[in-house]
Amino acid sequence: MEGGGGADTQAQPVAQAPPPPPQQQLSRYESQKRRDWNTFLQYLRNHRPPLTLARCSGAHVIEFLKYLDQFGKTKVHASGCAYYGQPSPPAPCPCPLRQAWGSLDALIGRLRAAYEESGHAPESNPFAARAVRIYLREVRDAQAKARGIPYEKKKRKRTQPPPPPPPQQPGTGGEASSSSAAPAAAGEGEGRDSAAAAAPAAATSTGPATGGINTAAAAPSTTRV
Repeated sequence: MEGGGGADTQAQPVAQAPPPPPQQQLSRYESQKRRDWNTFLQYLRNHRPPLTLARCSGAHVIEFLKYLDQFGKTKVHASGCAYYGQPSPPAPCPCPLRQAWGSLDALIGRLRAAYEESGHAPESNPFAARAVRIYLREVRDAQAKARGIPYEKKKRKRTQPPPPPPPQQPGTGGEASSSSAAPAAAGEGEGRDSAAAAAPAAATSTGPATGGINTAAAAPSTTRV
């Protein structure tokens, strides 16, 4: 009996845990934002003296942007360079490579969003500090003069209202009503013609009768009592 019970126990199926849901693939922007955020946190850990995120200010963000210049790939000519202000210099020069203004501006935008998404208050966001905005503006103007490439602000395309509908032309409904009115008018005309034709006939037929009735009524009586 015990053996039979053991066999029944072994025959029961083992419940399996459901498979974990598949991870959603991050977009290119989200992946880049995560890499930039991790890079900035690593920069804070390697900072001397050590720096925490809570004590980070706009000045530290500017230091981080200047630190990234060593990894830049954009040639920025110095004021004393012979190719200063030329967008396409004919020969190489010893001017240093820097981070392009557009790259820095996009980087600050991603870090500003990552800071707030990590649970910090927007009011204490060091990437939104006024000093950072001024620094980015100075970098933009300096690189535009050095490279001879003006940075123009992209104008937003205004959504134009849809064109007004074309004027409504007389449709088939008007034609149908005019065509339906034509037989009616014709019928009325025929009615008038038949009535006009019947009028003389009626006058001819009733004339003698009327005259007879009036003559009999107007004749004086000649019989004397």
